[in-house]
Amino acid sequence: MKICYLAAADSIHSYRWIRYFSDKGNDIYWFSLTPLTVGQKMKNVDLTEIREFPAKVLSMAALVYKVREFIKNHKPEILHAHYAGTYGLAGAMTQFHPFIVTAWGSDVLLAGKDIVKKPLVKFTLNKADLITCDAEHMRNAMMNLGVDARKIRIIYFGTDIHKFCPGGQSISLRQNLGIFDSPMIISLRSLEPIYDVGTLIKAIALVKREVPGAKCVIGGKGSQEEYLKNLAKSQGIADSTLFVGQISNDELPNYLRSADIYVSSSLSDAGLSASTAEAMATGLPVIITDYGENNRWIKDGENGLLFPARDSERLAEKIIYLLRNSDLRKRFSESGRKVIEERNNYNKEMEKMERIYKELLKQ
Repeated sequence: MKICYLAAADSIHSYRWIRYFSDKGNDIYWFSLTPLTVGQKMKNVDLTEIREFPAKVLSMAALVYKVREFIKNHKPEILHAHYAGTYGLAGAMTQFHPFIVTAWGSDVLLAGKDIVKKPLVKFTLNKADLITCDAEHMRNAMMNLGVDARKIRIIYFGTDIHKFCPGGQSISLRQNLGIFDSPMIISLRSLEPIYDVGTLIKAIALVKREVPGAKCVIGGKGSQEEYLKNLAKSQGIADSTLFVGQISNDELPNYLRSADIYVSSSLSDAGLSASTAEAMATGLPVIITDYGENNRWIKDGENGLLFPARDSERLAEKIIYLLRNSDLRKRFSESGRKVIEERNNYNKEMEKMERIYKELLKQ
């Protein structure tokens, strides 16, 4: 197939999606407003990086112009935009069909509350021949915008279960972090308000009253980094809270295997977050907020633990409980891995997408 993608080249999710179809030997053309920062250049992929202007309307105009010229000269079979915002709108404005949009979350979940974005997102979704998303509540949000439910399909981004698999702790990594034999809690969400890492930091301060040796590793970057570091100081746990910055995708499995518990304190997720799924795939027990569709993936007390968003005391209780119960951690490790193998397998999800592409081409 000859597929044209409109997607950010600094997104690991888009990169992995496109890599699958590149590895299958398809001819791939990729247009991005950001440079490639998440992996190596791929075979069979012609990547065009378009300079992003301070004014979004200029970026949009440049993207639409470039893609229209490409379509006229190269005649792709499918146009696929990741995100119903800028990339989706640009795709819709080309008037090309078949046109697919993959909605990510906030692009459609927040559209109904924004009088400027709402008509643009509705225009984009109605122009699409098919829409994919990774959560039922996203499907419902799009239906509330007037989108025909028959053209919405659930496709998960999926987890590479061969890369993210159980294994032993990395002694050298723990030594480099200065953790040694201490219990290690890890968070991998971006340091932005929506991910509420501050609730985890407050919870760790409470955990240390009962488990003094506990350490917390916080991966990721964001606008709240200084605020969160100062919060850790004010809570008296600066020495036990390690901000390690953005962890590369290649290093992630070692970090996850070396931890004892994964925590996500996010206030909003579309479906199951990628980092949560990757933690479960490596066999790491998880504690995540009871928000959105998280309870479709985690059954509290069966394959992980849920806690109310923003509730640091309840989160601390759950962390302490799990740290003190090795048998439960082992059970969560096995059952969590099984969930990802069965329901969030990257290769199986991309195989579904491949069948959808072929269906569209037949039509």
